[in-house]
Order: sequence, then structure tokens, then C-alpha cells
Amino acid sequence: MSVELSYQLVAMLFAVAALAGFIDAIAGGGGLITIPALMWAGLPPTAALATNKLQACGGSFFASFYFVRKGMVDLSKMKLAICCAFVGAALGTVAVQLIDTSVLKLLLPFLILAIGCYFLFSKSISEEDKHQVLSPTLFGLTAALGVGFYDGFFGPGTGSFFALAFVSLAGYGLAKATAHAKVLNFSTNIASLIFFALGGKVLWLLGGVMLLGQAIGATLGSRMVLTKGSKIIRPLVVTMSIAMSGKLLLEHYL
Repeated sequence: MSVELSYQLVAMLFAVAALAGFIDAIAGGGGLITIPALMWAGLPPTAALATNKLQACGGSFFASFYFVRKGMVDLSKMKLAICCAFVGAALGTVAVQLIDTSVLKLLLPFLILAIGCYFLFSKSISEEDKHQVLSPTLFGLTAALGVGFYDGFFGPGTGSFFALAFVSLAGYGLAKATAHAKVLNFSTNIASLIFFALGGKVLWLLGGVMLLGQAIGATLGSRMVLTKGSKIIRPLVVTMSIAMSGKLLLEHYL
């Protein structure tokens, strides 16, 4: 698949990816920026989604790498959750080709808005770890698998869903939950990218350029998570939740 793009347009998409990577590393929802930009550039919807997964892999990888290097994430304790998220995303990518997504499209804006309200009003969210509801094994087999399936099936707000799961079920503080959410999001992005690539939908050169932008933005955003913590994560999650909900509602009803 080939799409003619000017150097100016590619440069703009690079900048868009950097901004999206910065926001996504902190609060998720970067696809809210990159997917419309790719479609505006003239890519067909499937190519836009596939290329978006490639560039998103860059952002989620570099954010994950930064958090692991800084000791926020212990990968040895996340092996099962990472595998479950990967399998869930692979199954979701297959299922989306077989199942009508209209009901999910109707419900999703309200689910994402509920996440925003939770982060806005919940008094239990802080930098401190709380009571763990699920063991790591149960978390992997339920939350990681389920959100992974959702990412492969549909996608918007995956980072927010993972962060919410880590806060409410694993008992993590907000910065720690954000760091761990990025690792699982990288796993789901890789799974979806593999299936899109098998279908020949990925624009590799454009996606690679945007991946570099994502890497820069994600690294800067990850540093903000460690230095600012809940002071920046909480309001940005709420803002992105409202923005995603509004966009999805407009797409459905207009």
C-alpha cells in the first residue's frame, strides 16, 4: 500500500506524534490525536489504524523503558500480565473482524467518561499504594486479558483502562499505576501491530517517522510522571477522558 505524502505533511505528522507521545505517556489517549491526523492526511481508515499502532509501539516502548530503568516497574513480576495482555489483544484483533462493534461504540463514551469522573472525584487515588484486591495472577487473567482484548477489538482509552485497573484492583499509587499501564499497553500494541502487518495495512516509512516523534514525546512525558506525579496525571486523565468521550459521541450521533 502506498500513499503520496509531502515532506511538509510528514514533518507535521512527526510533530503530532511527539505531542501524542507526551500526552499518552502521562494519561493515555494519544490515539485521539494521531488517528484523526493520519486520516486527515489521506490514509484509508484501516491504514490509519495500522500505522497508528506502529507509531504507538514507539511511544509505549520508550515510556516503558524509561519507567523500568528508573525502577518504577519490575518486569519479572509482570510476566503473566504482559502475556495475558498480548493474548487478549491478539484475540480482540481477530474478533473485531467477526463481531458487530455498534453496541460497544454506543457504550464506550460513557465508560471513558466514568473513568474521568473516578479520577476526578475518588479520594482513594494518591501516590501511595493501597489495599490489593486481586493477586498478580488473578489480575493478569482478568484485568490484563480483558483490557488487552478491548485494545485489539476497539482501542480508545486503553491506557486509562489499564491505569484504572492498577489503581482499583492492584492497589497501586497513581504514578506507579501509570508506569505499569504503559508496559501492558506496549504489549497490546505489539500484538495488534503483528496482525495489521500480516494484513499488509501498515505504512512502514511514515509509521517509522512518527515512531521517532512518539519516542521523544513519550520520554519527556515519562519524566513528568516521575517528577510531577498525580499533580499532572490526574487532571490530564480527566481532560483526555472528556475529550475522548466527546469525540466518540460526536462520531456516533452526527
